[in-house]
Amino acid sequence: MTTTATHLRTIAVHWHDLHEAAGTPVIAGAFGLGLRGYLARLDDLDADRALMDAALARAAERADSNPEALGERPVPVRLSVLDTMRAVEAALVDCADQTAAVVQRSPMAYAPRGWPDADRARRDQLARADALDPRRWRYTGCRTAPYAALWLLARVTRAAGPFTALPEREERRIAVVAAGAAGRVERALDIAAQRRTLEQRHDCGGAIDVHGGEGRQPLAHCTGCGQVWTEGGVVAA
Repeated sequence: MTTTATHLRTIAVHWHDLHEAAGTPVIAGAFGLGLRGYLARLDDLDADRALMDAALARAAERADSNPEALGERPVPVRLSVLDTMRAVEAALVDCADQTAAVVQRSPMAYAPRGWPDADRARRDQLARADALDPRRWRYTGCRTAPYAALWLLARVTRAAGPFTALPEREERRIAVVAAGAAGRVERALDIAAQRRTLEQRHDCGGAIDVHGGEGRQPLAHCTGCGQVWTEGGVVAA
């Protein structure tokens, strides 16, 4: 069984791959965008998708028309991958914020003024170290998806630090967020097995199933007559 820890590791390990994939243009194929393109776009059904695409397109157009802009223009960008990265990062950071609010212990207090100087110095040194403990989740600064994934991974694996025990409710929430985020990452990179049934029917009236992912060549087949397609066209009938 795939565990929450595995999902979080998947996100951290493949985040750089997403950055690279975001700059890769989709290659059109037999189904307009190709079966691979179709599978990649199945997850892009958020209500604000059109508004986000339009805003990004306007920003890209302004950058391309700027004579001072550097680099190759226009820059190829896969908006579906960028959307995935934004959604995953927002979900993980929000989950880390909520988890930290529950389990992260407040920093040690500094010594009262009335303490002896030596004791006060030792206590203040401990308090500073506790406040600056790198294991603490910060509400400012580094709030990236891979960092949030690794921080959450440390919580579900019960790593030491300035934290109380992780309640079952928080562990369930992390599990749900991690599974959803890892699924998006895997689909965006085409490293997860997928199967979908198209709304459109084949000429014979049969349903069209699309299979792909895990690095395999996507294909579709008609459940009625048995016809099979790949991105290159019909391969069997």
